Amino acid sequence: MKGQKVENIAAIISERFGDAIISQAVDRGELTVVVRAKDVVAVGVRLRDDEQLLFSQLSDLSGIDYLSYGHADWQTHSATDSGFSRGVRRTEPTLSKDIPARFAVVYQLLSMRHNFRLRLKAFLDDDAPRIDSVVDVWPSADWYEREAFDLFGILFNSHPDLRRILTDYGFIGHPFRKDFPLEGHVEVRYDLDKNRVIYQPVSIEKRVLVPKVTREDVRVVKTVEGAEPDA
Repeated sequence: MKGQKVENIAAIISERFGDAIISQAVDRGELTVVVRAKDVVAVGVRLRDDEQLLFSQLSDLSGIDYLSYGHADWQTHSATDSGFSRGVRRTEPTLSKDIPARFAVVYQLLSMRHNFRLRLKAFLDDDAPRIDSVVDVWPSADWYEREAFDLFGILFNSHPDLRRILTDYGFIGHPFRKDFPLEGHVEVRYDLDKNRVIYQPVSIEKRVLVPKVTREDVRVVKTVEGAEPDA
């Protein structure tokens, strides 16, 4: 029954939006629709108002950075009892060939009338990720879009108050971008001479982490079948 509903919703969306849709995919009973970034507001209004859809609620909105997507700094295929280092030297981040753009915005929608969820996605330009705000379509997008701007640097056209929401006013950069350094760009401390909080360049030395070796816990007693371990 659920699979039939997914197919029906997918068919309706395909019929309604035509060229605005780049692709549709169903995975584990969930429907994901990729649309052109320039059409996201028009598509959103139709998804919200169409009687056969009525996606009236925006449950979540998030940014995505696909830089280095699908790449691993180390490969493991089985468990190990000797331990291994997570102190890897990272390579230059790259974008996979099957990903159309580095940044994307994902909208999680809910139709309470039809009891169905939809994942809407739009890919953005790499150099200046920008997309129209959907605050006028779903007011709950207000703080979600501010969060995506703060953490990913995605700009939302016509947003009523696009300011940082999680990081400090003087924060430099966008911490959820894959090329953002783990130690950050600046650090904060209280200066006793100036009697105020100041920002200064990061003093943490960039280095590969020391491998952590996992040793056998001596408290664990190996027993044969039917034998009782020592107290």
